[in-house]
Amino acid sequence: MENPPYLNGLNPEQLKAVLQTEGPVMIIAGAGSGKTRVLTYRIAHLIRQEIPAFNILALTFTNKAAKEMQQRIYTICGAEAKNLWMGTFHAVFAKILRFEADRLNYPSAFTIYDTDDSKSLIKTIIKELNLDADKVYKPSVIYSRISNCKNNLINPAAYIASPELMDYDFKAGRGKFYQIYQAYVDRCFKAGAMDFDDLLLNTDKLFRLHPDVLLKYQHKFKYIMVDEYQDTNVCQYSIIKRLAAAHENICVVGDDAQSIYSFRGATIKNILSFQKDYYDAKVFKLEQNYRSTKNIVLAAGHIIANNKEQLEKTVWTDNDSGEKISVVRAVTDNEEGRIVAQSIFEQKMQNQMANSDFAILYRTNSQSRSFEEALRKLSVPYRIYGGTSFYQRKEIKDMIAYLRLIVNPNDEEALKRIINYPSRKIGASTIDRLILIANQTNQSIFDVVCTATRHSILGKTSATVYGFGLMIQSFRTMLESHNAHDLAYHVAKQVGLLTTLHTDKTVEGISRYENLIELLNGIKEFVEDDTSELDKDLPTFLQDIALLTDADKKTDEDKDKVSLMTIHASKGLEFPSVFVVGLEENLFPSQMSLGSRQDLEEERRLFYVAITRAEKKLSLSFATSRFRFGSLLSCEPSRFIEEIDKKYIEMATFKGISPLIGLKKELPTNTTAQLISSLKRNMGGKTLSPKLSSSFIPEDLQELAIGDKVEHNRFGYGEVILIEGEGGQKRASINFDDFGAKVLVLSFAKLRIIK
Repeated sequence: MENPPYLNGLNPEQLKAVLQTEGPVMIIAGAGSGKTRVLTYRIAHLIRQEIPAFNILALTFTNKAAKEMQQRIYTICGAEAKNLWMGTFHAVFAKILRFEADRLNYPSAFTIYDTDDSKSLIKTIIKELNLDADKVYKPSVIYSRISNCKNNLINPAAYIASPELMDYDFKAGRGKFYQIYQAYVDRCFKAGAMDFDDLLLNTDKLFRLHPDVLLKYQHKFKYIMVDEYQDTNVCQYSIIKRLAAAHENICVVGDDAQSIYSFRGATIKNILSFQKDYYDAKVFKLEQNYRSTKNIVLAAGHIIANNKEQLEKTVWTDNDSGEKISVVRAVTDNEEGRIVAQSIFEQKMQNQMANSDFAILYRTNSQSRSFEEALRKLSVPYRIYGGTSFYQRKEIKDMIAYLRLIVNPNDEEALKRIINYPSRKIGASTIDRLILIANQTNQSIFDVVCTATRHSILGKTSATVYGFGLMIQSFRTMLESHNAHDLAYHVAKQVGLLTTLHTDKTVEGISRYENLIELLNGIKEFVEDDTSELDKDLPTFLQDIALLTDADKKTDEDKDKVSLMTIHASKGLEFPSVFVVGLEENLFPSQMSLGSRQDLEEERRLFYVAITRAEKKLSLSFATSRFRFGSLLSCEPSRFIEEIDKKYIEMATFKGISPLIGLKKELPTNTTAQLISSLKRNMGGKTLSPKLSSSFIPEDLQELAIGDKVEHNRFGYGEVILIEGEGGQKRASINFDDFGAKVLVLSFAKLRIIK
């Protein structure tokens, strides 16, 4: 039987994956292998086979990916595509929770707290419990721990019931964590708010406690597809497993080699064990890479082969061999920045490339400084991913807080933010009293605001507080009769935000006013969007922007700029020319990853993601010395560079770059000596290896002691000056004759003890 014309252009394996519509399916998609295309056509094919679109659930990790896929499906299937349940996990589950909120005793118009809201509430709770927020109970640390608990389905009751977790907290000096966790959950519930993790945790709770609701959605979603399955966490896995139980028409798409989000709770085990969960699963491997040159594809495969935990596949390409991978050695991190910026400048001039064709990828955000400085000096425009997004700017968050409070008057964080902005002379002490009364009477703060004149403790400000409450109540009466834009414009005008920002004629003030106008324009566009099936009311708009991911926040102002970002942020993107920088031991791989094979393998997967972002040109760079924590440290190249087959790489040289540029003239004598020694060893683009004794064989280092003389396969002879840590974290500081002091993790170090 001949395939429909819309399936033309798929390669044989892609076609098989699209046509296998029934039963459990796993599509292992190598980097650049067209997985989005396969997922899109698979959904379109289901619809063309007369499967109602509202019976199909497709889960992605960005709204942008969902919208692009839906638009492609629309061109094949027409208006039926609008009936798809397609979006991010958080967006889809938020929609379900709106419908079923009463089952969990939440209002249907619950607020979605962002990270700042959550940390602010945690900070308030820590203050109320008289705990040390500066050193012991840092809000950011507590927030991350709460998030991790929720992603692993550990609620406060389960936490308190775990002796292991409680013992860990007491040993870490944070014995009150569970109180903060419980108070945080209680306050969110009281405020009618859910944080991002609650959208998952509460969906799991809904399906677990209400079998009738689960049955309803099991029969609604007869076909389930999950993109980026390797990035799912325990909670997401639990929900998907429950939903798919009735029909088992589940298709997951992912690449275990790109599982890099364990710090967010993602677990590679979900994709590795899919065939155990569904013994009759059909597996399809998309192994043809359409993105990168042969040199890049083969080098990537060579690197990832070092991992033990992986699904077998061989990624290949019909593309040209392309240039070899360029490896750049710099003396300092500042010189590394200059070399990369100069290379971008030269590639632009020689090949007529745009700024947007380039990306600089690093392990941590703190590494961006030297590249920013170097690009600015060459007048090359750039954009840093992970900077302040539009919706995180103060004036925007202020306006959104007003709108949130109108929709949900119990929203404590929104109220605290704007009760005195613009100034109403309601100070911090008054707000503290409002919180105190609310806690003592088990009311929301807004309830107290609306009865402020009855509370003598509020003193002279009670009338002002009461007036604020009346104003919010008047706005609430407009919710049913006004669309999102008309109500937002009325609020901005009435509360004085437009006037306050318009009268500030400083450069910053004008920018803030323009941003507020842009927000109102955006709400207008939302209301007038005829292609969307969403309601045009304020609650729907607020949910829409609350669920934006970082990948959805790119604006037109970011066009034609060099992209600077962490490797984690680059996932899913591609560029003609990519620079992966800071490839040094203890930086990449991170020193934190050297304690276990699993952590090190995730770092290697992160490196794999970095190099597979490149289409035509890939450059890797490292510095032999780097300022970290206020000191100039000697560095060694990352082990990941050594894992690349030498036939795919070449050492790069740059004319006009002095090896000593950027070094301070008044360096300590020993540091200067180390640098000069390093330069001598690295002259000519070759690394001189120490002469090893003929009897060199790495030894068991359990008995290694301070004062021992040792021999290393790369650094030669040295003396152990310090040993610290235990087990897999045990490290030795060794002073090598030619390379100076190095810190080596003993479980990975190749050393021979000289007797």
